[in-house]
Amino acid sequence: MKKALIIGGAGFVGNYLMDYLNKECGWSVAVTKMENERIQKEKVDIYDLDILEKDAIVEVLNSVKPDYIFHLAAQSSVKLSWENPGLTIDINIKGSINLLESVREWGSKPRILMIGSGEEYGYISPETVPIQEETILHPGNIYAATKACQNMLSKIYSDAYQMDIIMVRAFNHIGPAQSPIFVVSDFCKQVAEIEKGKREAVIRVGNLSAYRDFTDVKDVVAAYALLIEKGKKGETYNVGSGKAIQIQSILKELLQLSSMEIKIEVDEAKLRPIDVPIIEADIKKLVETTGWKRKYELTDTLKETLNYWRQTV
Repeated sequence: MKKALIIGGAGFVGNYLMDYLNKECGWSVAVTKMENERIQKEKVDIYDLDILEKDAIVEVLNSVKPDYIFHLAAQSSVKLSWENPGLTIDINIKGSINLLESVREWGSKPRILMIGSGEEYGYISPETVPIQEETILHPGNIYAATKACQNMLSKIYSDAYQMDIIMVRAFNHIGPAQSPIFVVSDFCKQVAEIEKGKREAVIRVGNLSAYRDFTDVKDVVAAYALLIEKGKKGETYNVGSGKAIQIQSILKELLQLSSMEIKIEVDEAKLRPIDVPIIEADIKKLVETTGWKRKYELTDTLKETLNYWRQTV
């Protein structure tokens, strides 16, 4: 039986990835979390780990002896990266170096999937959409810059030390239980609160003109599992739907799912200092390498996410 280790599995994606690897792949799964985080899963070995402590990473590697490592530990909020760039750099760059160095010194060579972001591409001209993996990176925010650095470091370690590393640039993924610091979950939470009478019938928004490539998180983790088995060492793969949707359209669809009359107001606090107009993935490389196919339609994911918040607020 294959052994998979998820670094930083207490978050949104980690929860879905654990389930997928256990139920769909039939692998043995271990996961790390911060000491103050909680994970309640059957058939999963759980370890406390701060990736800024390199020696602790080695201890986990010795305990688990993984065949596959999924590196999910990250500060993944663009908004928070503007507010706390130092923390974002520590976790996303220093933490990734600690993992790569720990695996290099460990001796065995597990396959490692390093999760980056479509935000790395940054400002692109219209003729480059959809974005291919070879597109020159122009990160437009601090989070994106740290993920671009992670990608470059991973490529260096793969080439210089013959480590079996595959890199991903994941575009926006959404679904139930995602933090409301992310746009779709934020909209759904606000709508649910309005329906319950917990706030006035006004939804507060940031930039609605941007286009983003949204994919159900269940499809995303399926792509991760396929890539760690079939991806080519040292290569980067886009993971997304392949189609950008304007955030205004997402909001419109969510408002249509509600019976309430809801007004829209721009909240200056939700606007970013710099925002990228359009991000859309070219996913030919992913599909040709793994045979991955999208299973979940955006409309269904929006309904599931809204219903999650209706049950939660």
